[in-house]
Amino acid sequence: MIHSFLLIGQSNMGGRGRPEEVEPIVNDRIRVLRNGRWQPMFVPINPDRKTAGINLAESFADAWTADHEDYIGLIPCADSATAIYQWMPGELLFDHAVMQCRLAQRTSELAGILWHQGEADTASDRYPVYGEKCLQMFRALRQELGQTELPVLVGGLGDYLADFPREDIARNYPHINEALLWVEKTLPRCRYVPAEGLTPNPDHLHINAASLREFGRRYYEKYKELEEDQNVVSMP
Repeated sequence: MIHSFLLIGQSNMGGRGRPEEVEPIVNDRIRVLRNGRWQPMFVPINPDRKTAGINLAESFADAWTADHEDYIGLIPCADSATAIYQWMPGELLFDHAVMQCRLAQRTSELAGILWHQGEADTASDRYPVYGEKCLQMFRALRQELGQTELPVLVGGLGDYLADFPREDIARNYPHINEALLWVEKTLPRCRYVPAEGLTPNPDHLHINAASLREFGRRYYEKYKELEEDQNVVSMP
């Protein structure tokens, strides 16, 4: 059995870690969806741009297999520099993600959504509506995929952005995190994954390879919380 996870968001979910900076993960129970078929994991798993590299989902999947006997499948759909409006129902990125998930559902059990996005929505006219748009999107994804309680993990923006030279991002990124924390409280079976203490590449925008490994493990710890909650609810 393959348990599959959708990867959506912008470039930090696409993965911009430099492969030479970390040891590769060798795990024959991790698969990546390509052309509707499951392939052994390769890097980059989300080749949305030529700069794609290490992805947080690699360490997430590696941690998942340590606690589960089955295979894990990754469905890469992240796209660099995209804003939340591009992920709304009816938009191309939303429809593409649904299409890929439906292909994956033919040969796997869809087990969750991993989301990291928000740098593109720090402008003062965007961040006030960010939480509501995320909530609408996740509810619509669940509805389209026929899984109204599908786990959702939303990653925060890193505090290193305080030093990013673009003023709107440096000043407003905490508002995105506040919105994501609100989504966690409002959307059932959702967890916020903190990004405090992570370190960036020299561009001070993208998370570096070592911190992506750490971030992926943090995502899995939050996913375990959802699994444990479900087990408690399911007990007679």
